[in-house]
Parts: sequence; structure tokens; C-alpha cells
Amino acid sequence: MPFHKVQPEKLATAVTRQIEQLILRGILRPGERLPAERELSERLGVSRPSLREAISDLQDRGLLTSKAGSGIYVADVLGSAFSDALIKLFATHEEAVFDYLSFRRDMEGLAAERAARFGTNTDLEVIQTVFNKMQAAHSKRDPSDEAQLDADFHLAIIEASHNVVMLHMMRSMYQLLREGVFYNRSIMFKQRITRDALLDQHARINDALQDRDPEGARAAVEAHLDYVEQSLAQEQKAAQNEEMAKRRLEYEKARS
Repeated sequence: MPFHKVQPEKLATAVTRQIEQLILRGILRPGERLPAERELSERLGVSRPSLREAISDLQDRGLLTSKAGSGIYVADVLGSAFSDALIKLFATHEEAVFDYLSFRRDMEGLAAERAARFGTNTDLEVIQTVFNKMQAAHSKRDPSDEAQLDADFHLAIIEASHNVVMLHMMRSMYQLLREGVFYNRSIMFKQRITRDALLDQHARINDALQDRDPEGARAAVEAHLDYVEQSLAQEQKAAQNEEMAKRRLEYEKARS
């Protein structure tokens, strides 16, 4: 018979499993600092030796890392998603931008559809809260907060899709976007007309999610990323035209 005696689980193992789950689900994020040992042991209801054993195991497996005099942090597990050589290729070839946007359209469209179907009421409340922050940031002259919240909004949708593989994959993609590997997101928010259009698009995405409309949510995400792609293509074309104009001007001045 395929049965064996049930073994009582060590406290350290239970702690390890809980922290693993929080990292897997994206609740504990790369670079996030864990509470101090005393506080964390009290929250978990375990002794400090049990906690230390669990932390040591997670460090050995590369999920947590320590910083001298600072504490214990969630390791940057996303850093290995792409090699440095591939990141440099992304940054130096324009076609990678549009492949990236095409990939996002497919993945985030699916994530929005799943979020509308499977997201909990609390998931949708998180998305609404981030969108409310976007609206508040929209009135400011400096678009940097709104640009950051744009990424937070999309990641909240991916988290609400409850697919952990998609979550960690897309977080690694967004990290490259934050670092300006694909394009400078702040450029998208410089012009007021563009900012207004982007906020309206996010409002439509949010409305479809709050209404639990899977098809509508997917369509709204796809329309938004189509707009981003068109805007970037126009920006690239304008930059090329300006470069040609500068060359003509230089040529005409040389003829004087």
C-alpha cells in the first residue's frame, strides 16, 4: 500500500515553505528587506533558532541574501533572466523594441483576461488603488510618478492573473524597461496630449477589469499597447527626419 507514517513538520521547514510561497507569489519582491529577526520570529510564532535555520536554508538556495549591517533581503532572482550580452543586443537594435511590445501585447492581454476571470475582489481593489494614484499623479507637471505608476498598474494586473510563471517572467521584462533597455518610458509621458490619452486607455482597462469583462479587458490592453507602438514608431521617424534636416542645414551652410 502506498502509505507511510506522517512525520511532524519542523518549525524551520514550515517557515521556509511560507517564505518560499511569498516569493513565488510575488508578495515578497526582489530587493525587499525582511523584518528584523526578533520581529519576524514574533510574527511567525517561532523561536529565533528555527527562524535562523530557515533563513540559512533559503540563503543557501539563493532566494535570500544578507547585507552586512543591513539585514536579510529577497535575492535579485530576476537578474538571471537575460544574459548581459542579450541585454546589450536588445539595447542596440531597434527591432527589439517592437518585438518586446508584441510580446507584451500577447502576454498582458492574456493576463488581463485571466485577471477579470480569476482575480479576487482584493486583487481588483489593488488595481483600482494603483489607478487612483495614477489619476492623482496625472495633475502634476513632473510625469515621473505617473510613468512609474504605469508599470505598477500593469504588474498589478499580471499579479491578479494568478500565474506565477507569467508573473516572474514579466517582472524581469519590466525591470529591463525600467532600466531603459527597450525605450525611455518617461518620453511617453512628456507631452500632455499623450499623457491624457494614456490615462484614458488605462481607465478603459480598469473599467473592464472592475466589470469582470475578460474580452473587454484584453481588447483594452491590446489597444493601449498598439497606441504605444504607434507612438514610438512616430517618434523614431521624427528623429530620423530631424537628423536628415540637420544634415541638409549643415550642407547648405557649407555652400555659403
